[in-house]
Amino acid sequence: MLESYAAGRWFRADDEGEPLPDAVTGAEVARLSSRGLDLRAMVGHARSVGGPALRELTFHQRAAMIKELAALLMAEKESFYALSARTGATRRDSAVDVDGGFGTLFSYASKGARELPNDTIALDGGVERLGRGGTFLGQHVYSSRPGVAVQINAFNFPVWGMLEKLAPAFLAGLPSIVKPASQTAYLTEAVVRRIIESGILPEGSLQLLCGSPRGLLDELGEQDFVGFTGSAHTAGILRDHPSVLHGGTRLGVEADSLNCSILGPDVTPEDPEFDLFVKAVVTEMTVKAGQKCTAIRRVLVPEGVSAAVLDALTARLAKVTVGNPANEDVRMGALASLGQRREVRKAVEALRASSEVVFGDPDRVAVLDADAERGAFLSPILLRASAGAVEPHDVEPFGPVSTVLTYSSVDEAVALAARGRGSLVGSLVTHDPRVARAVTIGLAPWHGRVLVLDRTCAEESTGHGSPLPVLVHGGPGRAGGGEELGGVRGVLNLMQRTAVQGSPDMLTAITGRWTPGSRRAVGDVHPFRKSLAELRIGDSIESAAREVTLADVEHFAEFTGDTFYAHTDPAAAAQNPLFGGIVAHGYLVVSLAAGLFVEPNPGPVLANFGVDGLRFLTPVRAGDTISVALTVKQITARTNADYGEVRWDAVVANQDGAPVATYDVLTLVAKTWPRAEG
Repeated sequence: MLESYAAGRWFRADDEGEPLPDAVTGAEVARLSSRGLDLRAMVGHARSVGGPALRELTFHQRAAMIKELAALLMAEKESFYALSARTGATRRDSAVDVDGGFGTLFSYASKGARELPNDTIALDGGVERLGRGGTFLGQHVYSSRPGVAVQINAFNFPVWGMLEKLAPAFLAGLPSIVKPASQTAYLTEAVVRRIIESGILPEGSLQLLCGSPRGLLDELGEQDFVGFTGSAHTAGILRDHPSVLHGGTRLGVEADSLNCSILGPDVTPEDPEFDLFVKAVVTEMTVKAGQKCTAIRRVLVPEGVSAAVLDALTARLAKVTVGNPANEDVRMGALASLGQRREVRKAVEALRASSEVVFGDPDRVAVLDADAERGAFLSPILLRASAGAVEPHDVEPFGPVSTVLTYSSVDEAVALAARGRGSLVGSLVTHDPRVARAVTIGLAPWHGRVLVLDRTCAEESTGHGSPLPVLVHGGPGRAGGGEELGGVRGVLNLMQRTAVQGSPDMLTAITGRWTPGSRRAVGDVHPFRKSLAELRIGDSIESAAREVTLADVEHFAEFTGDTFYAHTDPAAAAQNPLFGGIVAHGYLVVSLAAGLFVEPNPGPVLANFGVDGLRFLTPVRAGDTISVALTVKQITARTNADYGEVRWDAVVANQDGAPVATYDVLTLVAKTWPRAEG
């Protein structure tokens, strides 16, 4: 009997449960039941234990935990492959799910450490000036919600499906309750059990519900989020739940998706793009036995090459061996269950109302090293739609099935793609930039992701059907209207964005980031002589003034080779409507400014690693004087390093006090100074 992990302990139901068969042999793998499980206690545990523990941690601390967990699981991935094979997955399929899930953890760990602050809140955009005097400002802030993230996952990705939702929720400070699909819950349970055993994650930040979730949504409220992956029918039931309709519970949906791939009108059978297209279609038909929400269901090809495409697809599909995924000669395993095979056969029958089968047989298949009836095996099935066919745009066969449709123009191809009423991904194979632009703009409103594939990117391309943690995953309309992943976007989507208004000093205190107009601390010790432990937000230096001479401008032009006329030709410069005469190079001004604020001796400042947001505001002419105000804007200690990052606000002003340049200086600063030996 599979167990649930709830309220700090493993729970086993006291009934016989529902048998979960091996997709390959039909033998029982485990039983499933959640009878007697206290769902209210699970939600309460997440809110009272998991949530507070997570919200005490900074983004960087959460990211470090995810990285540690990813390394542990990746090192032990072979132990999960055997169970994955019982879901019908080949080793290649298992890599997509298992390695893909662990890789997503690594990706989010990296994103959290590099792109989020070492704080519990994140800022969105810059400061908005709300009054003339600069004493009333606004700043958007992201904060963690005191709720719970409930994820209801599909059967096709029992590992990746869980971790791609867990990683951003964990970084966002939301504890998760995972509800895996029944058919493959035994693999999810094995991974969660190892996570809990590791003790890496705070107690209550991850719980597992194996069995029926009936009643779970009743416990949710306005601070909670439900992430659902599955059928449009079930999504509709969730949308109508009172907690969602009236209680403020947010719902993210990834549902049915009739994804398409379009062969560009420029491609001939002799072009490398032709082979890329054929390979991509067959790959998406056979990986995970076509049980992917991103698989290619509709194959759109120009009328003139449709016969060549069908011949190439059938020739390649004929080489696909179906059978026991443990056999190295097998290229496609079983569907997840016999019930799933019945559903796919029913969908194929519906498609045949307007299409003919050109490859495969939905009722029989030759299998290698397995029993074709005891296991949930199905042949890859390729159909060709008749003119005006409706069913390919309405019926999703969630298995190794694709339908070829023809088009006569780019506009018609885009219109056919749009008839899917919203998809997770569409792809275009073309080497013509004009076709790429026209089709991409046409597809974009109907798709969450668009892949443009050609010979140039083919070697590195991750393919049509692979969601990436750094790119958004989701789609409009029929695909559910949800959005997951997308790097830090996926984290911030789960947080609350709030507009905070107040004085500069108050915003600095609230955000932990120096706000222009806030008090600055100018002391006797140059800030570059202070270690990270000694620096404070607002520490500043106000430099002496320096005159910028014509000789400076001429020397800089000769030395750098930047002889743009505004710096070297008085007559031409006088005609410039912006300058009206010779002006100093902007980079000369920035270089001179560095000389004004830098403390040259060895000290805790180890390196300058960048400049952000550089803007030149007022021209500097020969005879002008400039000075610099440099202020500690943000301090970020790096985890597992003896230094951190300091962001400095730099304002270069002229003799009239007018700013001539503004920018942020980025430095690496030792945590202590002198640095500890060794």
